[in-house]
Amino acid sequence: MPETSPTARALLALELLQSRPGITAEQLGERLDVTERAARRYVGILREAGIPVESTRGPYGGYRVGRGLRLPPLMFSASEALALVMAVLDGHPDAGDPTDPVGSALGKIVRALPTSITAQAETVRRGAASATDRSAVRPDPETTATLVHASEAGRRVRIGYRTEAGREWSAEVDPWAVVVRHSRWYLLCWSHAVEAQRAFRIDRVRSVALLDFPFTRPADLDPVTALEEHLAAGWEFETSVEIDLPVDQVWLPRVMGRFEPLPDGRTLLTGSTSNPYGYAEDLARLHTTYRILGGPELLAAARDVGKRLLDAAGEG
Repeated sequence: MPETSPTARALLALELLQSRPGITAEQLGERLDVTERAARRYVGILREAGIPVESTRGPYGGYRVGRGLRLPPLMFSASEALALVMAVLDGHPDAGDPTDPVGSALGKIVRALPTSITAQAETVRRGAASATDRSAVRPDPETTATLVHASEAGRRVRIGYRTEAGREWSAEVDPWAVVVRHSRWYLLCWSHAVEAQRAFRIDRVRSVALLDFPFTRPADLDPVTALEEHLAAGWEFETSVEIDLPVDQVWLPRVMGRFEPLPDGRTLLTGSTSNPYGYAEDLARLHTTYRILGGPELLAAARDVGKRLLDAAGEG
């Protein structure tokens, strides 16, 4: 390692402590290309600077940064900084507005970067125009953070909720997971009011309170799959389709229903929908043969979609 000042080595040590919690003095010395004694000295420099470096003795002990640490100088490369700005703009079109909370936070990060990188990042942040995602609905950050904390801590919550129709209610739920799907945020949970799995839009959660009741989420829970299966159930019109492909080769939205393998290697898709025509159009994108077993609304919609496609091709 080239000749480096003690302060610079201490900052490198801090970066290692943050990226490798539990690193030992010996491992720290190897990474810094110094002796174990020197590595301990750099940890001492960090502590003298007020950085809460904790140490644990024993065979599995080591150093880690404790709570209360203020952010160190941000060390982004130009590519990392631009990628961060672009990602935020892609997910939040108002990130270029300094009065928006996300825009304000992004501005603080950009201002902490070296001048050479700041200029490029600011040009992208102020000059890029983002098209609004009409389906995106952003929930309250504090509500979302509380639900994520409750999920990680395994604590039941009481939520106040307002439906799309304006009806308001409250219920106790076990917050299994927070899932982001197509720019919408959902709470996947177990509802004690109906003793069943439920998924709620977080932007419709009006209040949330932590309760002193622990819970354990299902060990085999796949939050994304569970949410998509839930979103496919409970709609007005039932659906059932046989597809001449194995399950892992069926490229259809998982919210269309439950995809189950058949003994002969094909796939059975069962679900429900409020829009049979949209469902039939999604099926028409399949590059294989399939048979609609039911329900009657989907069969009627598929016939109409098929007729329109034939008419468009001049087949009559």
